[in-house]
Amino acid sequence: MKAALVQMTTTEDPKDNLSVCKAYVLEAVENGAKFILTPEVSNCIAASKTALSSLLHYEQDDPFLSEMQNLAATHEVWILIGSLGVKSETTEGKFANRSFLIDTSGSIVATYDKIHMFDVDISETEYYRESATYQSGNRAVLAKTAIGNIGMTICYDLRFPHLYRALSQAGADILTVPAAFAQTTGQAHWHALLRARAIENGAYVIAPAQTGLHYTKNGKERRTYGHSLAVSPWGEVLVDAGEESGLTYFDFDLAEVSKARSRVASLSQSSVFEGPQ
Repeated sequence: MKAALVQMTTTEDPKDNLSVCKAYVLEAVENGAKFILTPEVSNCIAASKTALSSLLHYEQDDPFLSEMQNLAATHEVWILIGSLGVKSETTEGKFANRSFLIDTSGSIVATYDKIHMFDVDISETEYYRESATYQSGNRAVLAKTAIGNIGMTICYDLRFPHLYRALSQAGADILTVPAAFAQTTGQAHWHALLRARAIENGAYVIAPAQTGLHYTKNGKERRTYGHSLAVSPWGEVLVDAGEESGLTYFDFDLAEVSKARSRVASLSQSSVFEGPQ
């Protein structure tokens, strides 16, 4: 199956972001892609919680989600919206970082709320507190579909290998990692972590990413690393989108998953052992 990775530079303007993403989806359709994946927070990257409160919607009212459903149904393609920021249904004043898998009828077949919040201190001047704005999820999601069993994750989840092992042992052939990876950590760890998750689990790892400068506010910039990747079950980088916005295409074949897992059967060889004393 031919797939397309959308790499974009989301801003604070959800309408503009939807217009950009829609154009990419239509271009991907024209070029024969049947599975189209967008990055984390495709709809909006804003500098403050106050801004998000005025810009984001509840899931049922979100125009970005509705338009992607229409596109999937009209063109009979699968779309993974890497994630949208949506208002939380359970926690007043917070948001969910939610991934959506949409089938060829336009139906939402699975959703996943990001479990691991990006709360880090990279340096004295670069730090993030995602948990101050977003409500973390608490449920791993495996979508069993006609195009494969898809384990859904988001960005910082990538640093927690037990999540990927659980999804793969439950039957995931494909692990999705839409991201808005920080430029500093991306340069150091992005390729290595994505390849590791593919190698450890004998699964395709597909990671559409944000790229470039999203905003400058009060002397602080938000930049992301780009380099949307698709990695084979044997750990080979199939495509690397570099740093420019646009589309990157690749083909995947689920027979490669079975082939990799038959060569190194580590998924079925986990041992039970006592912890260190």
